[in-house]
Amino acid sequence: MPTRGPLHQGWQNAACRASKTKRANTLPFSRQPANRVPEPIPSTPRAPRPFKDALRNVRLEFRPAWRDALRGYSGSHFQKDLVAGLVVGIVALPLAIAFAIASGADPRAGLVTAALAGMVVAIFGGSRVQVVGPTGAFVVILYGITQGHGLDKLFVATFMAGVLLLLMGLFRLGTLIKFIPYPVTTGFTAGIAVIIFLGQLQHVLGLRLNEVGIKVPGDAPGALEVVVSHLGRLEWPAVAIALATILIIQGTKRVAPRIPGPALALAVLTLAVRYVPQLDVQTVGDLFTIPQGVPAFAWPDFSIATMREMAPSALTIALLGAIESLLSAVVADGMTGFRHNSNQELVAQGLANLTTPLFGGIAATGAIARTATNVQMGARTPVAAFVHGVVVFTVLAVAAPLVAHVPMAVLGGILAVVAWNMSERHRFRQLLRMPMADAGVLLATFGLTVLVDLTFAVSVGMVLAAGLFLARMSSLSQVNVVNPETDPRYHQHSLEGKAIPVGVVIYSVDGPFFFGAAERFEEVLGRTGKEPKIVLFRMRHVPYLDATALNAFTVATDQLRKRGVTVLLSAVQSQPLDLMMRSGFTRTIGDENIQPNIDAALERARQILGPAAPTEAGTGGPTPAP
Repeated sequence: MPTRGPLHQGWQNAACRASKTKRANTLPFSRQPANRVPEPIPSTPRAPRPFKDALRNVRLEFRPAWRDALRGYSGSHFQKDLVAGLVVGIVALPLAIAFAIASGADPRAGLVTAALAGMVVAIFGGSRVQVVGPTGAFVVILYGITQGHGLDKLFVATFMAGVLLLLMGLFRLGTLIKFIPYPVTTGFTAGIAVIIFLGQLQHVLGLRLNEVGIKVPGDAPGALEVVVSHLGRLEWPAVAIALATILIIQGTKRVAPRIPGPALALAVLTLAVRYVPQLDVQTVGDLFTIPQGVPAFAWPDFSIATMREMAPSALTIALLGAIESLLSAVVADGMTGFRHNSNQELVAQGLANLTTPLFGGIAATGAIARTATNVQMGARTPVAAFVHGVVVFTVLAVAAPLVAHVPMAVLGGILAVVAWNMSERHRFRQLLRMPMADAGVLLATFGLTVLVDLTFAVSVGMVLAAGLFLARMSSLSQVNVVNPETDPRYHQHSLEGKAIPVGVVIYSVDGPFFFGAAERFEEVLGRTGKEPKIVLFRMRHVPYLDATALNAFTVATDQLRKRGVTVLLSAVQSQPLDLMMRSGFTRTIGDENIQPNIDAALERARQILGPAAPTEAGTGGPTPAP
């Protein structure tokens, strides 16, 4: 028997494989090979159940960061966390006091917030090193609430915000919060910085406005007007102390970065004012009475009228708190290399804001500066953040009355530095060099934050950013007639060389097809010349279809069918096909008119037109196409 060559053996193997495939295709469905894709089984799509589908997204899994962080925990790890927690606790003391006063509350409210929120988030949070407490981002919102509604209603708004944050985490909305455009967050953060600085000028300049019964308004123009009209009350010792505070903080950052500058400035200058008679400036004790000990539990007034009144403020606090906490967690991830759980973090933020108002505290969120300090001091687990809360709680319980000796000019200087750091001036200048649309969103959000209101500014910024995004996305959506005579890109289509029956018009739909592109679709259809017998929509490059675009499709299909024109679809992707099935569109045009590829769609067109239908001449051989 002659020896068979490799070419003959290859033919034999190929024939054997083809025979096995043919036999496999005749097997029952349950016995077919696993790698064969079965034909879709027609089925009636179930009716949408939005409420039940939403409930499926709720995850009650308890997975705080410490469950992974404490694996293999040792004494050396605890030593690092202990040192970091002590340092951050000392750093948090002056900031908590300053932010509470700037928010219209008493200093003890800031200490309560830093202590309780810090410990709650350390236990339940999704970030290993996140530090939580009062922050500058909340100052503008909280001050407006305390001035317009009172401190008691601020507690109600904070508690309601805690409920909203908890729901955001349970419904896994943490990822959506990250989609807020960068120009919007930069714009309102820079605007908050301007308002904080203008609000602290009264303390930096030593104006003592409380002695003449004047309160600084929460808006930037009003605050600037009040300060300018009372410059005759300026006290140079207060100015000197504020400048010394700024110099100590900035100098410590350069010379000894591991020493907390705000705490050092507060200690040194408080002692100077205490024992130097010439430094007669206003202190915290001149404005507040600070009792010793932890405030007692108090249930706020949750009447229907109060909750309805504070609902907009609660929503603002919740959204701003979610944004700031997740931004802080992202910064921590970049410094440590770990990844946070955004939904677990929102749950923890919600629990923290449910707890603090019950003990006289204010709203809390992730503090970027304190979190960065925590990491720089060696923290790697939530133990450090918990120690920070214990440090603040100890001061609150034992030494709260000593806060009365702190000069207001020192707190004003600390917040002036905070405002300077919050301004994000480098990013602001960078965004101004970006495309005009992005720079416009930035300037609009910044200007409205400073001149009008933070809530209004964020709303307008989001609307502008969304409009620009939709405009850019709609420009990617294309609807074109595939015509070898008028389409210069015809040779790029896989239709080249295929026999297209006469009377068939093919439209190529490319890109996400949503309400922004629906008008273009109707416009292109309106430019169709001669009346076709069949209109074929090739949709292989349409990854997304929304209700408005589907409605445009439905209207166009109804008009074509009334004129006796058959509509075919080819290569419809999964999301558009699912929407068409659930809406009943597939039943309208017929399942047999939705084909998996262009070859099957052209064959369907020939069946409709009949075997004697003439075809247009091609320019090449057939090419497989999806």
